[in-house]
Amino acid sequence: MMKTKIFVIALLFLGIAGLSLAQTSPTGTSKTGAGSNAPYIEGPVWTLTMIKTKTGLSDDYIKQITGTVKPVYDEEKKQKIILDYKILNGEASSPQDFNILILVEYPNWAAFDSLRDKMDPVVEKVMGSEDQRRDTAVKRLDIREILGTKTMREITLK
Repeated sequence: MMKTKIFVIALLFLGIAGLSLAQTSPTGTSKTGAGSNAPYIEGPVWTLTMIKTKTGLSDDYIKQITGTVKPVYDEEKKQKIILDYKILNGEASSPQDFNILILVEYPNWAAFDSLRDKMDPVVEKVMGSEDQRRDTAVKRLDIREILGTKTMREITLK
């Protein structure tokens, strides 16, 4: 009886693992999508950060990140840590909505492996010591709130 339970649990586990593996694709998926039945071709991975600035302070926030975030992204792009970045500015659709969206493009999911090891030296070089960065972050609390961050893969429909 005990051996049967263990066998059933092991079989169930292997079945779930097999199903999970069948639904994921390797990080090295080719741009052609050959070998996949998916209705799309997998592209780069984007992180999206949704920011809500306090009323009337979006220009102040943009001025702040021009001197801090922009140089970091430019250096990361130069070092090929990221492919690109974009900052979108617009109207919030409600009082709880974001009005600034920061998008950072990575080549693939594998780019996130040891990402901090690659980014920390760039951030320190551009933005200073941890104490200096903390001071900057605290000042930003007065003018903005980060509502959330998402990471999503870009797809191209076949």
